[in-house]
This record gives sequence, structure tokens and C-alpha cells, in this order.
Amino acid sequence: MSIDGPFPVLAGLALLVSATGLLAAAWDGRRALGRTALLVAVVLAVLGTAALQLNRLTAIYPSWSALVGSAGDGAPTTLPATTPGSGRSRLVRVTVAGRAGGMSMPMTVYLPAAYDTPSGRRLRFPVITALHGYPGTPDSWIRRLDIAAHLDREITAGRMAPTVVLLPYHTPRRLLDTECTNLTGGPQAETYLTRDVRQWATAHLRVRTDRAGWALIGYSSGGFCALNLALKHPDLYAAAASLSGEPEPGIRVGDGSEKTTNSVTWRLRNQPPPPIALYLGWSADESRARLGSQRVARLARAPLAVTTATVSEGGHSHATWRALEGPALDWLSAHLARPRPV
Repeated sequence: MSIDGPFPVLAGLALLVSATGLLAAAWDGRRALGRTALLVAVVLAVLGTAALQLNRLTAIYPSWSALVGSAGDGAPTTLPATTPGSGRSRLVRVTVAGRAGGMSMPMTVYLPAAYDTPSGRRLRFPVITALHGYPGTPDSWIRRLDIAAHLDREITAGRMAPTVVLLPYHTPRRLLDTECTNLTGGPQAETYLTRDVRQWATAHLRVRTDRAGWALIGYSSGGFCALNLALKHPDLYAAAASLSGEPEPGIRVGDGSEKTTNSVTWRLRNQPPPPIALYLGWSADESRARLGSQRVARLARAPLAVTTATVSEGGHSHATWRALEGPALDWLSAHLARPRPV
């Protein structure tokens, strides 16, 4: 039984109801110590159930073993049992040893069905790096946003070219939010994502190595990551898509750069716009992402191009991101170079 499934939450609710009922039934017959113990049990049941539900929504810990392990412990439980040449896309678990960024972490890779075909073996494919939110892990893309099914559907329908998608971690500790930046005295997430992950992919996969073949997508804080990395590294990426992302990081980087070079709005106001394309998606009933994305759109000027998309409701949730996911992937593919001969 996985820790982020519905059954642990239901078990927690059952325990909470039982503890509350016992507290009510035994209140008059208990001394102060007994009442205190029952109250503590009820409070612990409330906190535990709330934590389980939060984990179910964010997939911070996809398995019980991951709860007591490191950021990379536990393989995604939804990896399909496909093999090369099966005629289906596949998800592959790898480890990226980050020499430049000083982080060594697992990464899931989506390989389109065409990757293993005879004609596909003679091609280099475009790449999209998908960045998760905080709290969260790459498994949120797989389990909550069903990214493999979205990619399969869009590629099969011809709305996307066959594309390799990378799903890396951007923090070595699940409860440390890096916002994909190089933290002063901490993890060098920006370097890891832009150098180590990219170098691993170009060394081990048949992918394009030019900027025209690379893009970013992210939801929530991963949306900020996608925008910020694209603006800071326009020599590496042609496009980026943000789903409910904000233009500023929600953390202190340690050197004050959250107000300057790691702020999307600061860069648009104070630096020449790079020749890249941005996709900004949000829910109309979520004010922070809506206002932040609209501010980015207003500040954009050529050669930077911005496309916006909204859903009427859904707030800051997986429902909103699932609604925006397919169109955003299609848009990214339209701004990426096609597969080319090796």
C-alpha cells in the first residue's frame, strides 16, 4: 500500500473518528490524566490525517520507504512495464551524477514510442524538461498530472512531434525549496538543471544538442523555475511554459538575487529581452498566479514573445494544471525544432 494513496487517509480518518468517539464516551469517567491522553490522541490523529492528505495531493513521499530515505529513494510506482521495441512509449529511471551542481539524484525520462523504432534510432529528438512544484516531486507529474498519457495522446494525434521529456528533482531534500536557484551555501539547483541534467541527456540519449531543440515546462513553483531558467539561459532553451507560476521566487536565495537576477519581472524591466517564447497559463479564480502572469505579459517586448491561456476555475490545483497541460505541451512542440537525423 503506497503512502500517497487514498487508503492511508481513510485509515487516518477512521482512527480520528474512533479516538473522538472514545473521548466523548469516556470523558466523564476519566481523570485529568486520562482525558489529557485522549485529547493528545485526537490531536495526533488530526495532524496525521492532514499530513497524509497533504502528501496525497503533493506526492512528496510516494512510498513508505521514501518517508525514511533520501530524496531519490523509491522508484515511481506507475512506470509501465514496457521494453525497447514494444511499440509503446516508456518511462526510464536513471541517476544523474551532478558534478557541476554537486547533486546526484534520480531522474525519470519519458521516451516516445518513436524513439525505439528503426527510423527513430536514426533521429535526435527535441527535449522538454518538466519541473515539479513545492512541495512535490517528479512523481507528481507522473501520478497526479498523468504526463505520459498526455504526451502519448498529443504525439499520436500529431499535435506534438515525438519528444523526450526529462523529469528531474531540483532539490536533494524533499522539504527544502530551492526554486531551481543556486542557494548561497546550499544546493546549486540551477547549475544542476542547466548543466548536469543537460549534459547527461546529450551523452546518454539521442536528443538534439542545440537550443532550438530544448524547452522547459513547470507547474506552481516549477512554473517560476521554467520562466527564470529560460530567461537566464536563452542560449540553452528556445521556449518555456508556466502553469500557475509566479514571476518571483518564494524563498530567499541568500545573496539578494530573489529581488534582481532571480526575479522574472526585474529581468524584464532591467535587461534586454532574449529571443525566446513564453507560455503563461493560469486559472481565472487564482489571483496571485493570474496577476503575476499578467504582469510578465505586460512587461514582455520583442524579441521575447508571450502566449497566455486561462481556465475559468480550478484555483492553484492539479485540476487546473491538467486542463492546461495538453495545450501547453502542444505549444512547446510548435516552438521546438523537429527530430533530425543523427
